[in-house]
Amino acid sequence: MKTAILKYNAGNTQSVLFALERLGAEAVVTDDPEELRSADKVIFPGVGEASTAMKYLRDRKLDQVLKDLQQPVLGICLGMQLLCRHSEENDTPCIGVFDLEVKKFESPAGNLLKIPQIGWNNITGLHSVVFEHVPQNAYMYFVHSYFVELGPETTAIANYVINYSAALQKDNFYAVQFHPEKSADAGQSLIESFLKL
Repeated sequence: MKTAILKYNAGNTQSVLFALERLGAEAVVTDDPEELRSADKVIFPGVGEASTAMKYLRDRKLDQVLKDLQQPVLGICLGMQLLCRHSEENDTPCIGVFDLEVKKFESPAGNLLKIPQIGWNNITGLHSVVFEHVPQNAYMYFVHSYFVELGPETTAIANYVINYSAALQKDNFYAVQFHPEKSADAGQSLIESFLKL
């Protein structure tokens, strides 16, 4: 099985590679359209800023390559957000697999919650094949200032300031706001389920 990790100057690709190696899976880190199209699975990770990342993808026409992929695709953190329609981060049009808006956390007056959310948070309402071996209320590791609104493709919910989408699924596209590669056994189980799709 060939797994491709998308390289686009906004990745936490090394930690994703380590997570795959722990599962005995090999992966190639690439921005080559043909390698992405020929892979059995594609992982779209990300840590960074939306408009810069989208410019890199558009300049190389990788936004359309991603949208057209037929094999299972897993978006992680910024990767999930870029699969949505639009991000409030620098007013960025995104790829549009999910018809959802990415919004900035606004901490209400008197609220002690810090933005960005950094750390462990539990996820609920799990209903996707990738959560088959992940228990309800599992704790996952999050680092983000922007969130995806709830919608029909939401497959897990987290709460920080408000309820938001911790995970999405539409057709062959799966996406998570948290970092499964940094989320201990529960995150490892999710990656393993994705690789078995």
